[in-house]
Amino acid sequence: MSIERLYTAKAKTTGGRDGRAISSDNVIDLPLSTPKEMGGPGKPNTTNPEQLFAAGYSACFDGALNLVARLSKTPITGSTVEADVSFGKDGENYGIEVDLLVNIPGMDQQQAEELVAKAHQVCPYSRATRGNIVVNLSTTTNA
Repeated sequence: MSIERLYTAKAKTTGGRDGRAISSDNVIDLPLSTPKEMGGPGKPNTTNPEQLFAAGYSACFDGALNLVARLSKTPITGSTVEADVSFGKDGENYGIEVDLLVNIPGMDQQQAEELVAKAHQVCPYSRATRGNIVVNLSTTTNA
């Protein structure tokens, strides 16, 4: 499958999990450090691939959620998406698992769950990971 490319983000990492990640426009210029829980130094003021993936997935999913809400003429405001990306053993290899915690304040719970399910079908991150990793969806409507 090939897409019609509308935009391409570029980033380069040197030094792997204990190096540095820099975007081509230098907006992202972050030191990386393997978390202590994974046997690394867990240096302060650093990030890691799981945090970067969580930020990207949560932003993309919230965008998809707002798109499906707009297309279904269901106005939402103040939605939030928290992506918890877990790293762990998968047999002899390593893998990730994602918990997406979606909040759509003031909406009927069933309607919110329907929008989240639709967003999960539309979101490019969800589509890319479908069948490859476990993604758990949780929907709340807390104000």
